[in-house]
Amino acid sequence: MTAPEQRDGTDAARPAPTDPPPPPPSPSPYEPRRGDRSHGRRQAGASWAGVSRGGSADPDTGLPADLPADLKTGIPGDVRPGMPDALPGDLGGAVAEAAAEGVLGRTYRALSIGIVSVVFLIAFEATAVGTAMPVAARELHGIPLYAFAFSAYFTTSLFAMVLSGQWADRRGPLQPLATGITAFGVGLLLSGAAGSMWVFIAGRAVQGLGGGLVIVALYVVIGRAYPERIRPAIMAAFAASWVIPSVVGPLAAGTVTEQLGWRWVFVGIPVLIVIPLALALPQIRRMASGPADPDAPAQPYDRRRIRLALGISAGAGLLQYAGQELNWLAVLPAAAGVALLVPAVRGLLPTGTVRAARGLPSVILLRGVAAGSFIAAESFVPLMLVTQRGLTPTMAGLSLAVGGATWALGSFVQSRPRLEPYRERLMVSGMVLVAASIAVAPTVLIEAVPVWIVAVAWAFGCFGMGMVIASTSVLLLKLSAPEEAGSNSAALQISDGLSNVLLLALGGAAFASLGGKALGAAAHGTAATGATGSHPMAFAAVFLPMAVVAVVGAWVATRVVVREK
Repeated sequence: MTAPEQRDGTDAARPAPTDPPPPPPSPSPYEPRRGDRSHGRRQAGASWAGVSRGGSADPDTGLPADLPADLKTGIPGDVRPGMPDALPGDLGGAVAEAAAEGVLGRTYRALSIGIVSVVFLIAFEATAVGTAMPVAARELHGIPLYAFAFSAYFTTSLFAMVLSGQWADRRGPLQPLATGITAFGVGLLLSGAAGSMWVFIAGRAVQGLGGGLVIVALYVVIGRAYPERIRPAIMAAFAASWVIPSVVGPLAAGTVTEQLGWRWVFVGIPVLIVIPLALALPQIRRMASGPADPDAPAQPYDRRRIRLALGISAGAGLLQYAGQELNWLAVLPAAAGVALLVPAVRGLLPTGTVRAARGLPSVILLRGVAAGSFIAAESFVPLMLVTQRGLTPTMAGLSLAVGGATWALGSFVQSRPRLEPYRERLMVSGMVLVAASIAVAPTVLIEAVPVWIVAVAWAFGCFGMGMVIASTSVLLLKLSAPEEAGSNSAALQISDGLSNVLLLALGGAAFASLGGKALGAAAHGTAATGATGSHPMAFAAVFLPMAVVAVVGAWVATRVVVREK
């Protein structure tokens, strides 16, 4: 998606005869609300990516002298209601300065810090909870349901993503973001107070509702508030916000789990909700609130898509339940899950997604393949290290810590402008690294293999994921019209979440059938930090199929770019 053209709102007599005609009207994700004069000038200036900082002003228009002619004649009149056609020279300089700003420039600084703080909170929760999960599942006698504790989050988030996309497109991202953060905190408290594994899973499901609302709303904020040229940078900042939590989270969660108990990991995190609320919400209200086009008639919610979203969540949950039961009676919920899931997927994802059609469908499919294979494998790494190699929860969590830094590095690499022509190659290379890391991780089940092999393998895998995940987000916004950003972002996240659920269900079923249930029974009579019996095939049955899925993702990555004929 190229930078949006500006509407012609200037005096028609101004252009010289040799100047090109003003561009036709075109919807813009950066177009402000009417009546907000300063906001309009700031956003219009941010769209002029070719203007250099500190340039001289044109004496006739007051605009920067190096501004292209078509933009000089295409300044939208509704951006500056009641203002004269000729802008003063100091405003022209401000426009040039805004155009040259990055994500931490004066225009975007507060918003960037606020939304990155939201991602920081989610990252801290993911790393901390992942570290405490083996102990929580063991104390609640729920190791056979271990995968369900992760997939419950993704199952409910599938519905929330669709709802958030429609909510944000019609009313702006502010309300779904605030609601999502609140639900996220309530889910953490419910899990922390759980007396049984099923109550714990219910809390994870509430978290998923909040997380699904938040992640789609954040993509809509980026599409509306940031010009295309700096979107890769804010995506890289999202990845970088995982670095500190990936190091501090496992250490803090492991220490709290060992000294105070796993429950404090869950009930302590909601305190951090105050920070992103205070930073992000006021800036989103100022820069990206309200519908994309306030003058257009309000569109009703697409009830069909909402029903399909409920179907996809219910179907995924039934499949997960069937995978955990592993008996003939499980055939019924499995069949019902498939019956709900297939039409829902066809209705919610772009046509051609399942067959990896070139362009946007392959971008959305790749997101699911990459995230599903990696997350399904990563979820079992701490449990494998605790139960098979006798590591403490802290050490098991720290084995994944370096991955946060390499993930951020991979996202930073893809954000470099000079690498933009090679984005497809970067994504293919990233998926190859992901596949290799997943395949290497279970070698630690061999006693002669040192446990630090997992940390090294996961560092390379996270580097690949950083390149792939950020690139899918950038390409999605590039290939989406402004009015479709919310729906397409929801489709991207649905692909992500659905793949997580299905592949966790597959991995969980394989784990349970090849020794996971016996592992859980043995765990009940052991100390919290001791090994609980050897069942290497149960873990190998999780990792090796996920490595094959990641290899398929490398092929899908070759189809994200539409070839010019």
